[in-house]
Amino acid sequence: MTSPVPETGHVPLKRAIGPKLLILFIVGDILGTGVYALTGSVAGQVGGALWLPFLIGFVIAGLTAMSYVELVTKYPKAAGAALYTQRAFKKPFFTFMVAFTVMCSGLTSASAAARAIGGDYLEAFVSVPGLVVGIIFIVAVAALNYRGVSESVKTNIVFTLIELTGLLVIIAIGVYAVFTGAGEPSRLVEVDVDGAGGLMYALLGSTALAFFAFVGFEDSVNMAEETQDPSRNFPRAIFLGVAITSTVYILVAITSSLLVPTHVLEGSSGPLLEVVKAGGLNFPPQLFAAIAMFAVANSALINMMMASRLVYGLANERVVPSGLGWVDPRRRTPVVGILFTTALAIALISTGEIRGLGDTTAFLLLCVFTVVNVAVLVLRKDEVDHAHYRTPTVFPVVGAVLAFVLASPLTGRPADVYIRAGLLLLVGLVLWGINWLVLRYQARRVTPAG
Repeated sequence: MTSPVPETGHVPLKRAIGPKLLILFIVGDILGTGVYALTGSVAGQVGGALWLPFLIGFVIAGLTAMSYVELVTKYPKAAGAALYTQRAFKKPFFTFMVAFTVMCSGLTSASAAARAIGGDYLEAFVSVPGLVVGIIFIVAVAALNYRGVSESVKTNIVFTLIELTGLLVIIAIGVYAVFTGAGEPSRLVEVDVDGAGGLMYALLGSTALAFFAFVGFEDSVNMAEETQDPSRNFPRAIFLGVAITSTVYILVAITSSLLVPTHVLEGSSGPLLEVVKAGGLNFPPQLFAAIAMFAVANSALINMMMASRLVYGLANERVVPSGLGWVDPRRRTPVVGILFTTALAIALISTGEIRGLGDTTAFLLLCVFTVVNVAVLVLRKDEVDHAHYRTPTVFPVVGAVLAFVLASPLTGRPADVYIRAGLLLLVGLVLWGINWLVLRYQARRVTPAG
């Protein structure tokens, strides 16, 4: 019997994700914690016109998705933004920091999801300390991740269908409210700010936070080496995924604002549960709470999968020591990457809350998206020997500008978000230094004396 391990000793990842699985993977990744847990926080920043930040977020996500599609079809490898940064700028230190930023964004996202698991949705059943629930949950995610990508992605399909069902319930409640005359339609155009300047800052701040709900396609490109024919399957999957989820988000936001006052949404870590209670369809709140927990769990699962695969990809690119890319020959999963990212996630869960972790995720990825949009333009001079998607030049230009603005202090983002992000990047800087010393030591050992 032929071994799946090449003679070089490098264990390849298994190409287990087909086109339909990829679409569900992306939809499941984009849907989840953002809309289920942070809808109320977005409402608190903008007011009743809750749908508007999600619409603006869709436009920005769509522009950046086009850049990602060009790059992932041009370079169908794991490591995503880190790979593109290295090819475009050829600065190992910059590459490492971008890669570490992407990994941290996945970890802060998964940590926000783990925190949300122990919030108001769980309170519908039992009262348990959120920190304890979050840590137990993230360890369980690591165990599933270790079992294999096929098992993880199949679990993702089930969770995706469950979470999509929950959001369709919210949309159905909205349709029922429109036909029965329930709710407060005038709230849909209310923006709780004073003057044009206040409107601009409210939209920037709320869109920056809402953008947390659109970050799934970054995770998906890190699965390129486990996808069948990525150059063909990724464009349709990413575009469909962003379009489907954006439509759902906007309809859910309209329903939420129509039926529930802004201050009620803002005060809940389970805002969609408030919509169910106010909807008039007598949908069991506990059933919806269970659906919401599945949705949030799905976000964490995919983010942790992404983070561990990113570590694997970086190890193969020699950006971090090769030991971090070790793959279990039996399960063919990056076990060291899984352990490393799980330890970091536990630290984040222990020190952060849902909104702060979500906003940190959005900030980190907006910085990365700025770099990726620029990298598309730089890499236009790099020709490859296969056909790939090419986005119109104006889109990455506009995408870079918008992402940069949303990452800037113009959004009114709380200082603790920048502090948390800065500390995470400082950890990356320390790791870079350690890696540099290790590589230098290894080079000296193989250099003949004299």
